[in-house]
Amino acid sequence: MTALASRASPAISKALETKQCLVEGLTSFKHLKHAHARLLRLGLDQDNYLLNLVLRSAFDFGQTNYARLVFHQITEPNIYLWNTIIRGLVSNECWEDAVRFYGSMRTEGFFPNSYTFPFVLKACARRLDFQFGLKIHTLVVKTGFDFDVYVKTSLLCLYAKCGYMEHAHKVFDDLPEKNVVSWTAIVSGYIGAGKYREAIDTFLRLLEMGLRPDSLSLVRALSACSQLGDLRSGEWIDNYITEIGMARNVFVATSLVDLYAKCGNMEKARLVFDGIVEKDIVAWSSMIQGYASNGLPKEAVDLFFQMQKENLKPDCYAMVGVLSACARLGALELGEWASNLVDKNEIFNNPVLGTALIDMYAKCGSMVQAWEVFKGMKKKDHVVWNAAMSGLAMNGHVKAVFGLFGQVEKYGFRANGNTFMGLLCGCSHAGLVDEGRRYFNNMTRVYSLTPTIEHHGCMVDLLGRAGLLDEAYQLIESMPMKANSVVWGALLGGCRLHRDTQLAELALKQLIELEPWNSAHYVLLSNVYSASEKWDEAANIRSRMNEKGLQKIPGCSWIEVNGVVHEFLVGDKSHELSDKIYAKLDELAKDLKAAGYVPTTDFVLFDIEEEEKEHFLGCHSEKLAIAFALITTAPQDTIRVSKNLRVCGDCHQAMKLISKITGREIIVRDNNRFHRFLDGSCSCKDYWKVYRKKTFEAESYRKKTKKRQRQKRRPAKKPLYSENPKSHPQGCTSYPKRRRRRASELRGKQSSLQEL
Repeated sequence: MTALASRASPAISKALETKQCLVEGLTSFKHLKHAHARLLRLGLDQDNYLLNLVLRSAFDFGQTNYARLVFHQITEPNIYLWNTIIRGLVSNECWEDAVRFYGSMRTEGFFPNSYTFPFVLKACARRLDFQFGLKIHTLVVKTGFDFDVYVKTSLLCLYAKCGYMEHAHKVFDDLPEKNVVSWTAIVSGYIGAGKYREAIDTFLRLLEMGLRPDSLSLVRALSACSQLGDLRSGEWIDNYITEIGMARNVFVATSLVDLYAKCGNMEKARLVFDGIVEKDIVAWSSMIQGYASNGLPKEAVDLFFQMQKENLKPDCYAMVGVLSACARLGALELGEWASNLVDKNEIFNNPVLGTALIDMYAKCGSMVQAWEVFKGMKKKDHVVWNAAMSGLAMNGHVKAVFGLFGQVEKYGFRANGNTFMGLLCGCSHAGLVDEGRRYFNNMTRVYSLTPTIEHHGCMVDLLGRAGLLDEAYQLIESMPMKANSVVWGALLGGCRLHRDTQLAELALKQLIELEPWNSAHYVLLSNVYSASEKWDEAANIRSRMNEKGLQKIPGCSWIEVNGVVHEFLVGDKSHELSDKIYAKLDELAKDLKAAGYVPTTDFVLFDIEEEEKEHFLGCHSEKLAIAFALITTAPQDTIRVSKNLRVCGDCHQAMKLISKITGREIIVRDNNRFHRFLDGSCSCKDYWKVYRKKTFEAESYRKKTKKRQRQKRRPAKKPLYSENPKSHPQGCTSYPKRRRRRASELRGKQSSLQEL
């Protein structure tokens, strides 16, 4: 007896040692396999208690396949093992397998308990499997677990996640004790359904109940504020977060950064960002994307470099942010360097990254490289196709856009709203009015798509550019929704182009009502008045701007040279090579004059939105950037310039001649379109000039017609003097001679004024 005990004691001690290791936790998956092997040698491979510990450890290491293998070797699993395998699969986001194991458990005759239902319902919620969740709800009621707070909260999350808010509210109202988790589930449900205002109101009710929100509920509430653009509520929640001492929570702080960035308050976003002690990649990505989306591309690039110094590997969203910033700056070399930080296969397999890279190449004027990325994409979704179409449209390849549109349906993709946005933008840039009308009408007739306000804005822009202002205004009046600032701005742009002051005034009143803080609208109408020689009205608009304290947006251009982005403002002399730049401008001015260039001075008045009025045409920011490129780049290099405002007509004409004189290819992207200057011509084919000429001709024809009609209605008057000189009295000059002499005197006065 003693001998048997002595022989058994080593095995028992090893078993106890293995159990102790499993209970205390193992340090690696390799140690877990050693412990499992020891159980097999000791014949304890069917001990449900020890196997339960093995399964938990396997899931902790993320080894779901190993856990499945262990479970399938168990001859008689109990309910605890079934719960462990289901919970482990749900924790590792294996939703389908969790539901499958639940089905096997029911087939084996086991009834789920209060530990089973929450995890199975969570799997159903993640799969958005409302019907199966409904069946589980029935079983919950039958088995008497409908009064369990955890089970009911899981049911609440299921219905909220699937968008059935009425069912969710019924479950919520039946809860005997409403905790933070249940309130957060309702808030999340409203956010998922796009009811952001209801989500914020529900969160405030949570606070009124005296509950202390956790980090998840705060993140959800801030997400609702950012989606709604409700900065006021977001700031109130920010103050509350500071009061309860959760400002240092990285998840909450990152949500605050995202909120302020989406609401356009980058100063507060940076303040919160700098206050985060341990910044993770999500915080960096939110800040970089915030800068990029708020028109601060240089700050986005600088922050990306700062992140690189912290030895943080950029994630997908950080890459999207920096590529968007490079696209805005026209920094092709910098964008290529950033894209090389990510494996090409990852880009080609990730539609989000691929779309950002296509957009970057397209906006830098390198459509060939954008097309290569598009062809290399292994996963092409709607967004990728639409990005390629938009890139072709903005680069003036309208026929290619139409061809790509034909391939969209060929590859099994049905055109959506963004697809038609690319088509309409292409038509707008090329002035294809009939094609634009056809695509716009086909959205409803052929594709059963309801045109959004963005589509209406594109059509108004197309019609306005073409001089069809009455039709554009009628389209705005017939819109099923209220026109926003983009739509009225497109009409105002057409009025500026064709100098329709009456309609421009109407559009401006609407714009001031929608955006009273935007100085561009006031400047634009002032330009229209100035170009039409309505000086008093122009002065009145300027005085109104001064009374409101509105400042005009200064013209700004960016150019990348050797991986460094240089910024130029109108009349800028702060650059270290400023003397050489202005010397180059003087040299170019002589060459341009020799080539027959005459500055179009009326653009100083008409396009004053693009540049400050008090500066000369030769000091525009894009000309400074081009002069800088000419003295710092090789003769064969392409010059790429990005500008925050529209290129004025004088600069457009000058850059055509500069490209011919220097033999350089110049690509300029303004806030309206691309201009590719090569050998004295532009890719836009002077589209706006053609229509302006037609408008002036039509206006002149109308004036002459009205004059003839007035003359017909007037009674005939006997002329004071005959045009026959012989019939004139002695010493009297004929009327035609007097008229010619008067015209000569006026020309002399005008010449004197011009000299002054």
